[in-house]
Amino acid sequence: MNRVFNYSAGPSMLPLSVLETCAKEMTDFGGSGMSVMEMSHRSKAYDAIINEAFDTFRRVMNVPDNYKILFLQGGASTQFAAVPLNLMKNGKADYVVSGEFSGKAFKEAKKYGDVRLLASSEDTNFDRIPTFTREDVRPDADYVHLCFNNTIFGTHFNEIPDTGDVPLVCDMSSCIMSEPIDISKFGMIYAGAQKNIGPAGLTVVIIREDLIGNARPDTPAMLDYKVMADANSMYNTPPCYAIYVAGLVFKWVEELGGVEKMNEINKAKAALLYKAIEETKIFHLHAQKESRSLMNVTFRTGDADLDKKFVAAAAERGMVSLAGHRKVGGMRASIYNAMPVEGVEKLAAFIKEFDAAGGEI
Repeated sequence: MNRVFNYSAGPSMLPLSVLETCAKEMTDFGGSGMSVMEMSHRSKAYDAIINEAFDTFRRVMNVPDNYKILFLQGGASTQFAAVPLNLMKNGKADYVVSGEFSGKAFKEAKKYGDVRLLASSEDTNFDRIPTFTREDVRPDADYVHLCFNNTIFGTHFNEIPDTGDVPLVCDMSSCIMSEPIDISKFGMIYAGAQKNIGPAGLTVVIIREDLIGNARPDTPAMLDYKVMADANSMYNTPPCYAIYVAGLVFKWVEELGGVEKMNEINKAKAALLYKAIEETKIFHLHAQKESRSLMNVTFRTGDADLDKKFVAAAAERGMVSLAGHRKVGGMRASIYNAMPVEGVEKLAAFIKEFDAAGGEI
């Protein structure tokens, strides 16, 4: 087996043990004589799969009893419309734009009401998390929306903002399950699966029960949280296999020691990589120190040709998908939960080697 270390921002690495279980159960799940890909979502076998996934995720994330968990389709980007359609009762919302996807969410929400830009760091190419206070939030806003971790720019909210009595809605696609989170401080959290949960095709929503049931009359049924909650996320055929894999990942995190242990490992991985970059002469970090992400490390040399040389040389050594997004350039190492410590150690060593050789490698 010739596995590479995959630093892709998503779809990203999955735990090897999870992939091995998937392979073992591919043609015969639990003695059913069929793959999870083939079985009816209305069968007893699949009912057990999805309900165990719900239960394990609730334990791992310590989700309070007054919150519903939904397994949906359409990616996090579909939630950019679903959120205002379901939550904008008074027609007002405040948005924090700290990167590409929060910007897209802001643009989408403006179609549905009075949507105000609360704070932004666009003026410095999103190299930091913008700040605001609860006094800056409109008291009659239906919610405040932000993206907790910015994949493209490598920044992260290191504190949960105080929005007073206004519900906080958060896109956690690229940091879900990477750290302990006080769910009670949020009205709603949503996350695309393809970074820390499982394969693309599944979106997880955690929503406080009192926020369900307020959708606009013209909201499509597939985007109505009440419709999905009442049907236990099976109003239509769900992304069955993606939920099955996610359930295995939830178990993997739990058996490892939960999000607390996961966060401990992630902090150590990120510290190792940031230190290696900081100690070089060639490389420079994009994100300001107080806003750095544990999941996505963005860096560059300042020379586009030298960046490409680094990415190509790393790929030859089994470290792939390190090219940065076009809006930042350089490199981006996504070191999500499934990235083993060995992968970060190997990348850190290569960064030092490349720097010592002045890029002549």
